[in-house]
Amino acid sequence: MPRSPDQPPPWPHAPTHLLDASGIYFITAATHLKQHHFRDPTRLDVLQRGLLTITHQFGWRLEAWSVFSNHYHFIAKTPSDAADAESLPKMIRALHGPLSRWVNKLDGTPDRKVWHNYWETLLTQQTSYFARLNYTHNNPAKHGLVEDSRDYPWCSAAWFEKMTPPAMAKAISRFKTDRLKIDDDFQPE
Repeated sequence: MPRSPDQPPPWPHAPTHLLDASGIYFITAATHLKQHHFRDPTRLDVLQRGLLTITHQFGWRLEAWSVFSNHYHFIAKTPSDAADAESLPKMIRALHGPLSRWVNKLDGTPDRKVWHNYWETLLTQQTSYFARLNYTHNNPAKHGLVEDSRDYPWCSAAWFEKMTPPAMAKAISRFKTDRLKIDDDFQPE
């Protein structure tokens, strides 16, 4: 049956997740309708702790992260014994499920949808990897939450600078991020 011109096209519900390769992935996840469910320090602490715990439990090596009131980004390497990234959806569910129940209990909204979706990118070029490291570490400043992302407690920028040789950290901070195609039109609180 033909669609009328005023009907929107039938878009798929979610992006296709291409997880057939092991390697380093850049992941962005968003709350439903970009709502600020993690708007205070306690909630951000729980979200960050959950991300650090779950990636460790699933054997993913977390390399960078930034956590906000309505989204997060992280860069992680698949488990060393994995042939692909098929554990990623299960890992995201293991993070989002308990967080959803917890934040909904706090707000007295047991059936509310908290998370919308996530997007992953397999990083196959070193320059793309370094640019996304820089992007992730500088995301709090990009969003205007702090002047220097090292001062934002829910980001790996300060940790990365402390754990990385100074010449390497400085080199990564020079990688341009303006040409990256990252869906990040969020306005965190």
